[in-house]
Amino acid sequence: MRVDVGQRWLAAHRLSAAARVVWAKHDRDDDGWLPLWRHMADSAAVAGVLWDQWLPARVREFVSAPLPEGERDGRRLVVWLAGVHDIGKVTPAFACQVEPLADRMRGAGLGMATQRQMGPDRRMARHGLAGQLLLQEWLEECHGWPGRATAQFGVVVGGHHGVPPDHAQIHDLETHPGFLWAEGPSEGAWRQVQRELLDACAESSGVGARLADWSKVKLPQTVQALLSALVIMADWIASNRDFFPYEAVGGSDGERLAAGWAALSLPRPWCPELPGGSVRDLFASRFALPSGAGPRPVQEAVVRVAREMPVPGMIIVEAPMGEGKTEAALGAAEALAARAGAGGVLFALPTMATGNAMFPRLLDWLGRLPAVEGEQLTVRLAHSKAALNEDFSAVKAGAWQHVTSVDSDGEGQVPRPGAAVRTSPAELIAHQWLSGRKKALLSAFVVGTIDQLLFAGLKSRHLALRHLALAGKVVVIDEAHAYDAYMNTYLDRVLSWLGAYGVPVVVLSATLPAGRRQELAAAYAGACAGDAAFAAVGEVAGYPLLTAVAPGHPPVQEVPAASGRGAVVHVEALDDGLDVLADRLEAELADGGCALVVRNTVTRVVETARVLRQRFAPQDVTVAHARFIDLDRAAKDAELLRLFGSQSAARPDRHIVVASQVAEQSLDVDFDLLVTDLAPVDLVLQRMGRLHRHLRDGRPRGLREPRCLVTGVDWLGATPPRPVRGSELVYGRYPLLRALAALAPHLAGMAVDHAAPVRLPQDISPLVQRAYGAACDIPDGWRESLAEACAAHERVQADKEVRADTFRLAAAGKPGRSLVGWLGGGAGDADDTRAGRAQVRDSQESLEVIVVQQLTDGSLATPGWLEGGRGGLPLPRNAVPAPRAAKAAAACGLRLPLQLSQPRIIDQVIAELEAFCVPAWQQKDSPWLAGELILPVQEGCQTQLAGFVVQYDQDDGLEVRRDG
Repeated sequence: MRVDVGQRWLAAHRLSAAARVVWAKHDRDDDGWLPLWRHMADSAAVAGVLWDQWLPARVREFVSAPLPEGERDGRRLVVWLAGVHDIGKVTPAFACQVEPLADRMRGAGLGMATQRQMGPDRRMARHGLAGQLLLQEWLEECHGWPGRATAQFGVVVGGHHGVPPDHAQIHDLETHPGFLWAEGPSEGAWRQVQRELLDACAESSGVGARLADWSKVKLPQTVQALLSALVIMADWIASNRDFFPYEAVGGSDGERLAAGWAALSLPRPWCPELPGGSVRDLFASRFALPSGAGPRPVQEAVVRVAREMPVPGMIIVEAPMGEGKTEAALGAAEALAARAGAGGVLFALPTMATGNAMFPRLLDWLGRLPAVEGEQLTVRLAHSKAALNEDFSAVKAGAWQHVTSVDSDGEGQVPRPGAAVRTSPAELIAHQWLSGRKKALLSAFVVGTIDQLLFAGLKSRHLALRHLALAGKVVVIDEAHAYDAYMNTYLDRVLSWLGAYGVPVVVLSATLPAGRRQELAAAYAGACAGDAAFAAVGEVAGYPLLTAVAPGHPPVQEVPAASGRGAVVHVEALDDGLDVLADRLEAELADGGCALVVRNTVTRVVETARVLRQRFAPQDVTVAHARFIDLDRAAKDAELLRLFGSQSAARPDRHIVVASQVAEQSLDVDFDLLVTDLAPVDLVLQRMGRLHRHLRDGRPRGLREPRCLVTGVDWLGATPPRPVRGSELVYGRYPLLRALAALAPHLAGMAVDHAAPVRLPQDISPLVQRAYGAACDIPDGWRESLAEACAAHERVQADKEVRADTFRLAAAGKPGRSLVGWLGGGAGDADDTRAGRAQVRDSQESLEVIVVQQLTDGSLATPGWLEGGRGGLPLPRNAVPAPRAAKAAAACGLRLPLQLSQPRIIDQVIAELEAFCVPAWQQKDSPWLAGELILPVQEGCQTQLAGFVVQYDQDDGLEVRRDG
């Protein structure tokens, strides 16, 4: 293992007695302590190994680019900054905190007041900020640097606890020099030790001779952020007593580093080679394609562009639903990673459900990559309920490394269909150190919700770590059309940083408005969307469509050939009314068939299902929405795939699924007939993607042509027709009216002349552009209503953008401008909690509870209906539940409806839920239940909460109604 120098780092035997007694770490439990020189040496050594053995090539090249001697300078700089990061601990303000250690320093000539004597103002001299000032002064006074050049290096030290200082903090400390040097007789001794350690760090890291050249360097803010993250990582690792014990401060640097790094055992980065051969050969080796099948034209084009674009940049892929965009993105990611030197992939999706569905697909792909002997790849499912995901649990248990799965009867392991035989498969691991909200994205391969990406644009503590995680990856953004103005404000800012880092990005969408395409391309390029080159990006009308944006090159667009797959969907307006719907379904399904009814609110889902069960057999009506406990939701998704998926052998003769928006994405299901509430046109098209999705023989005679019935509208009572109130609350009136205007020529019962069917995929892009473009055909009598709705919509959008700007990160500044004040006025920690996600999503925070059953004797248990041995497990009130029971309970999380989260009632709801707190469950050894809100349901799965009756039903989910 490489160590900076053959002899002991910092050459401790050459340090003065005063320098050797300065302390860095102290454990109050056993009074153990670590001298500063040792921690500085450990941190520097760890930084060197991170650079040599963990950091992707792309990040090394990027950090080194502004430096005169390239990667040699890059490594020196990282090691040096990690070595000096805690120099601020050589100050009275820090050293006074542990009196016995402070007294030892006083005995070596470093006089200081006690902590009590210094008073509360001592906090203005936090050791990171103190270290920044000391380092900058040393660069100016000892090495002749101009003052303006020092902050871009010093801020890395100042921000190593997660937030760079702001100018006011710097000014306050500069006016209190006593906290840095103990004014008086001891001042000279403090200055001497500070400079002694700084000189030793410069000598040991080999930067002394480089400082003159570096004084002329202008570091981009992007590089400063990555340096900050690397120093934070090195500090965290070197501060861990399991890796670098306090007791063993002697011995050689090499031995100590080797032992610590072996205990940590971070894998080397993924280093893919650019795949050769044809795209057909690539897809055959990476994916389980049907016999004789090859890549579709869109997939061929995406991979070719990834291989041939001038430099790795961003590719926007617009293609129909079911066209294989995911496989295209993974094929492109491999090529882009090889060309850019990236060491992993982040796949960002709209929801936890879509993330859960994507995770096993990523694992399958990883299992088919070319074998490298002994290779380990770190993987992570990044959302707040990842610990409950069975696939991720299998990875953590080491059960996925052989690319196998449990067969349907649970009797053993069988190869995944079409799995490539690998003589030396990569071991897929969920590294323990790479866990938690701040480090999870540092894993090489991550599937997460879009929040994980948007957090990179949120001014939050330890943001630099997120930037380091992204800078070394290829980023794939799925369902790019699915985000509102608030989220897009963050997404555009994140894309501007990804473009500045040179991170390859793949954006996927079936229904992307041209204006949004233009904004995405301009954001990544750091340009104005109105620039001529990017204005042209929004004018191309082809579909499917690829848009390639490479730094320093004009955007390039390509229209691949269509795959030949498609459908002609006949669309009809249907009056709103439950009896109307039931009558129509009785007629349509008289000879059998499977229908999907999509409602825009859970209330309409449940009401619809209740009426349909009176007309059809109850077992022939299934409900699907987001207001089920997690285990029930997962079971329902699995059942829908079993009955209506592409491999289904159990498709019922007649069935109706009544669903909310959960049916728009994540589920590869197929129906004979679609009934949908009016929604924005892109979502209507997504729902149409569930119609005749799979090739299937034997559809009922009247359902052999795809048909979509649009309801949820008062078609005759107003001009223009009025969407139902629930739909307007969810989507807003203007997008719904624009959808109606776009669909009008296709809506039988609404069009003046013959209604033209919707041709998929040919009509997808024209409909989306008609609904979202600046100009649209306005039906007679609509102009005034549409103008009013537009004005209200624009006010809402402008408000979203203003509110999003509160905690949004600024764009990267000019090279040489330091990160001082970078996160000023920030949001604190970016937590993957409902409250944390609300920072990057424009959604009202709703409460999440864990549902448990309260039995007649008052005891508690997991819900009795749970399958797989999870139901009826006891949850004792006087002790921490058994791990199996606690995990089963945690998997019963449920989101309460927004009516229980309104400002006038939420405090009462929380108070009543907290009143049920079980103290025994709040212990550290109860990670599944500690801090969670518990909702006990009694016989009949019913309870009362804040004046509401709360009822849970395994078939229909959660219902809430006013008590009485």
